[in-house]
Amino acid sequence: MRKVNFQSTEDARTQARNRLPWMVFDYIDGAAGNEHGARRNRRAFERMAFETTILQNVSERSLAVSLGGKQAARPFGISPMGMCNLAAPGADRMLARLAARNNVPLGVSTVASTPLEELITVADGNAWFQLYFSGDGEGTFRLVERARSAGYETLVLTVDVPEVGRRPRELRHGFQMPFKIGPKQFLDFAMHPRWSLSTLASGRPEMANFQMDGFSFDRTESRARADWGTLSRLRDMWKGKLVVKGVLSVSDAVKLKNAGVDAIQVSSHGSRQLEAARSPVLALGDIRQALGDSFPLYYDSGIRSGEDVLKAIASGADFTFLGRILLFAIAAGGEAGLQRIWEIVSAEADIGLAQLGLTSIDRGSLAGRLISEV
Repeated sequence: MRKVNFQSTEDARTQARNRLPWMVFDYIDGAAGNEHGARRNRRAFERMAFETTILQNVSERSLAVSLGGKQAARPFGISPMGMCNLAAPGADRMLARLAARNNVPLGVSTVASTPLEELITVADGNAWFQLYFSGDGEGTFRLVERARSAGYETLVLTVDVPEVGRRPRELRHGFQMPFKIGPKQFLDFAMHPRWSLSTLASGRPEMANFQMDGFSFDRTESRARADWGTLSRLRDMWKGKLVVKGVLSVSDAVKLKNAGVDAIQVSSHGSRQLEAARSPVLALGDIRQALGDSFPLYYDSGIRSGEDVLKAIASGADFTFLGRILLFAIAAGGEAGLQRIWEIVSAEADIGLAQLGLTSIDRGSLAGRLISEV
């Protein structure tokens, strides 16, 4: 078993960068354009601070929260991420087992490496299916039917990718799925033999949900045909909970609430789509104010620690989702690495509660401790 010796998400990222082929690391780590958007969102997090409180009895604390009528062991779940098995063979299943152990949602991506039917089983039902609308929608709605048949109760429609954003780091490496191996890629893989040999032994990662008769998927295909009519059709056919992910606009959020969605996920897609997009953690507060205190509001993008989780909740989120930091941990240490990063983020959030004089995750109490520093 690989030794796990990192102490932070940045440690895990550094080790992942050393272990992964350059094209795979930059696919996971990269952002749109010159990546100013990703840095701007991190600065927004960094400028947030908490006012601490002393001499409170915080000896018994809990990170558990209520989510959709169920109890989640943590105030964070697992974002839907495409092609997770690029981080390491079996990464999808590792994430599903983590979700099952903690009773938190696993976001199952449209472009997962493992079939959606298998992942909800491994996750012991703790799985939400994330949906992209593509092309004319034929394959999209077939996937909705598959998700329903597999037992999914929550559907997450991602709406911030009308066209796939340009991410120069992955483009420079010629990243595409399936892989096309030229001299540059061959050298890249040869320089990272541990990853290459394990991936070769396990089989090349595929987009497993598109292995359907008469249907194929192109990750660069336009998704620009999706409109409010698409949402209406989806709302009519999906009787479970419908979450819309990728929202940064107050007016869009209000319109979505009025259209009958069950929850909204504020997100910039990890800053992977539009470099100039507003920092989502700053949009979060405005959207919360517009939607009211009781409407379910989730958050992802740029979370790097347990304290970031607390900041996002203080800013208006009911629940948060972790993304690429989990893949870094898997790349660095396999399933043990994934468990380690989960424990680190959990410990950071737990210690944060103690320092703030709190014993549980309460959005109002956290908001009362949040301040801004320049």
